Order: sequence, then structure tokens, then C-alpha cells
Amino acid sequence: MENRESIKELRIKKGLTQQQLADETGITIRTIQRIENNEVKPSLYSLNALGRALDTNFSESIPKTDKKPYEFNFNLKITDMNQFINDVKILVKNHWKVLLIIVLAVWLASSYTDIKAGIMDGWNGK
Repeated sequence: MENRESIKELRIKKGLTQQQLADETGITIRTIQRIENNEVKPSLYSLNALGRALDTNFSESIPKTDKKPYEFNFNLKITDMNQFINDVKILVKNHWKVLLIIVLAVWLASSYTDIKAGIMDGWNGK
């Protein structure tokens, strides 16, 4: 049984309306409706709050994965990349002066200590 089905079933068995469950968990009624209608996947926070309110533990039904929590997949369509490249071309064409100033400012800021040391060495005749 999926979480959304067990949430709805447990809520009804406990005699709670969606509004009462929302009040008890601090989750909006619209979010509870979306979870029960399978429009959204509940977050871990929502599952824990719902589990406390319905006297159950939903963490057992969460599939375990080998992925670390900070891993993510980055999928980009070629058409999106082409649009991105065209947008960058237009940006550079229309605002190249501003971009040049930003790049120079970043370079100067990151090289400040080297530039300062060179000026001081030249000033002192080293």
C-alpha cells in the first residue's frame, strides 16, 4: 500500500477530516489533499508529521537507496542547451562592456595581494 492510500485510510479510521489533520500536523489542507490524490510526493517532514498525528511510522515504507543525500542528477536537453548558448550570445553582444568591467573587477579583487606586492616591490626598488 502506498503512503497516500494509508494516510487517507488511517485518517478516516481515526475519524479525522482533512482540516483536522491539517490543524494537528501544521501541514496545509491543500498539501494533504495533494498527497492523498497522488498529486505530490510527501516530504520527509510531512511524512513524520503525519505519522505522529496518525500514530504510525511511515519511515519504514521509504525505499532505501545507495545514493548519498547530496547527490543529484543533472539532465539537460540539447534544445535547452542551444537556447542557453543563444541567450549567452545575445547577452554578450548587448552587454559586453558591463561583462568586461565585471570580469576585470573580479580579476583585480582576486589578484589584489599579488598586485599590491608587485607595486610595493617596484616602489621600493627591488
